[in-house]
Amino acid sequence: MNDKLKLRGHIKRFIQWPLYLSILLLGLNVLVYLVNLRAGILVSLGLLVYIALSLGLYRYHRPMIVNDLIAFANQYDLLEKRILEELALPYAIMDIEGKMIWSNKIFSELTGKDQFYKKNVSMIFPEITPDKLPVPEEREISEISTQFGDRIYRISMQRVSLRDVITQSEMLESTDGEVSLIAMYLYDETELKEYIQKNEDNKLVVALAYLDNYEEALESVEDVRRSLLIALIDRKITKYFSNFDGLVRKLEKDKYLLIMRQSSLESLKEQRFHILDEVKTVNIGNEMAVTLSIGIGLNAATYLQNYEYSRIAIEMALGRGGDQVVIKNGNTITYFGGKAQQMEKTTRVKARVKAQALKEFMSTKDRVVVMGHKITDVDALGAAIGIYRAGKTLGKPVHIVVNDPTTSIRPLMAGYMGNPDYEPSMFVDSSQAMELVDNNTVVVVVDTNKPSYTECQDLLYMTKTIVVLDHHRRGNEVIQNAVLSYVEPYASSTCEMVAEILQYFSDDLRLRNMEADCIYAGILIDTNNFITRAGVRTFEAAAYLRRNGADMARVRKMLRDNIDSYKARAEAVRTAEIYRDYFAIARCPSEGLESPTVVGAQAANELLNIAGVKASFVLTSYNQEVYVSARAIDEINVQVMMERMGGGGHLNIAGAQVQAAVEEVEQMLKDIIDQLIQEGELKE
Repeated sequence: MNDKLKLRGHIKRFIQWPLYLSILLLGLNVLVYLVNLRAGILVSLGLLVYIALSLGLYRYHRPMIVNDLIAFANQYDLLEKRILEELALPYAIMDIEGKMIWSNKIFSELTGKDQFYKKNVSMIFPEITPDKLPVPEEREISEISTQFGDRIYRISMQRVSLRDVITQSEMLESTDGEVSLIAMYLYDETELKEYIQKNEDNKLVVALAYLDNYEEALESVEDVRRSLLIALIDRKITKYFSNFDGLVRKLEKDKYLLIMRQSSLESLKEQRFHILDEVKTVNIGNEMAVTLSIGIGLNAATYLQNYEYSRIAIEMALGRGGDQVVIKNGNTITYFGGKAQQMEKTTRVKARVKAQALKEFMSTKDRVVVMGHKITDVDALGAAIGIYRAGKTLGKPVHIVVNDPTTSIRPLMAGYMGNPDYEPSMFVDSSQAMELVDNNTVVVVVDTNKPSYTECQDLLYMTKTIVVLDHHRRGNEVIQNAVLSYVEPYASSTCEMVAEILQYFSDDLRLRNMEADCIYAGILIDTNNFITRAGVRTFEAAAYLRRNGADMARVRKMLRDNIDSYKARAEAVRTAEIYRDYFAIARCPSEGLESPTVVGAQAANELLNIAGVKASFVLTSYNQEVYVSARAIDEINVQVMMERMGGGGHLNIAGAQVQAAVEEVEQMLKDIIDQLIQEGELKE
């Protein structure tokens, strides 16, 4: 068989070089003949002997060399196979569908399967599903991490083309032009993962803890017991965090700095920050329970940035009403707690300070532009009217941005349209507002603190002087560049806040009857006729408006519904479903209604009048979106539920806008209720 094999390449030329040398010798022999005939004959005889010996040796040694080469190739192939088989790295070969073909010894020992195990790799590693296998061109190499036994492995799968092997083979022929196998390697990363986890666990976490109602709680305790109350609270907080290897240092009388490891934070999360409830149990005769807010920052580039994260988080916790924990992990924000209604502040110092600051900003600018949220409601319009009067008192031109007036606010706007006491440019749309706003303009945002919810978000980037007045709890999305932000979740409505501001804004400020009616209507709507979230300051604001000419009969006439809206609201209540015994879910028809979202909110309020209903949700399809109006009385925190749908609001009044089919939104809502019940946040 070896006679049929031919040598080629460098080894062939090396063996044949004596024959190539004979050509040179022939040339020299010719030259010798020219010099001497007898010498030429002798050289020719010697050359013939040389050629004969060279040919003989070549024919004799060539088979031996071929045999040696075959033996070497065979030994090399065996060596290569042995190296692969004895390779310390677990290695296996699969077809493109994941079916096992062969594996080396260590892979077989690791998995407990035979080296020629023929079943799919998913039988060994369930994580390796068909979509995880490498795909030609798109993903030649695929990697996943999995745990097998007590070890963690990184599985690397590489697609290997057999095109060249098939082309050179005389036994196989490719039909599709592309034949591949998958080579799989297992890298043990157990120790690496353990060190990474230890590094994560030992990262520094900075937190700030504030007592929400420190002054109010002390006022309800006798003087001799106040120091004892403070000592008990300090001990409760210090002991709690010390149990989690945390360091607590008191910064001020009601503020604490907390430092802990990230592993401690994970333990606190599992307990869902039980300290929030424990602090409330401190009672030595105080009528008001003390509540705690915590802001936590982690995973920043520097320790200083972690502290800045915690400061932002505590501001969000306080802005959302307190009694909760806010964790800022990079750009991700997580909330815990927030079940208690924020206590109404008895002092108006903050309102007076904000009023003076607002007056200063307005005085230094040429123009004031006011806007509320999209689909402006009565509260947003009433607050805007109040700011309008404040600006006009300073002699500034004021414009209110309203794009599409709904039926709920048209009766209120009608008194200003065509009225000689008010300029025609009092109400403008977004395009007109963008022409008015520049760096000498104050943009006042009322009844929302989310930039995407405003009537014209572009205005926020056209001036540096932005003022935010709102009563909704802050979420992840907030207006960042506001020079003045007055967000009070305890307030019943933005109109209530504006009414307080107007009292301290200027001694020359006088509300006209129509303006007082609008602001009063905003309070009336948001409190559901002074039933929901109406506190002492709410009635004081209403009394101020009444003194300025607000008339109850006029307001009631303006807020009356038309027959279609009333029927739609009744239909929503009639078709409501009671889910899990306590949650009323309804769909509000929107056909033929100019303000279906307002009707949906009214229907949600109506559903709370049904015995046994703890929370109501009304879904209204409008402008290719589903508007969810959520209401509760006292036991359920609907704000947390709406935040999971991308919305927000208050504990018992919240909402969301979802771009999906109404059936999908309803199922999403039910899934959230089920999830919160499973997590223990809601009780059946």
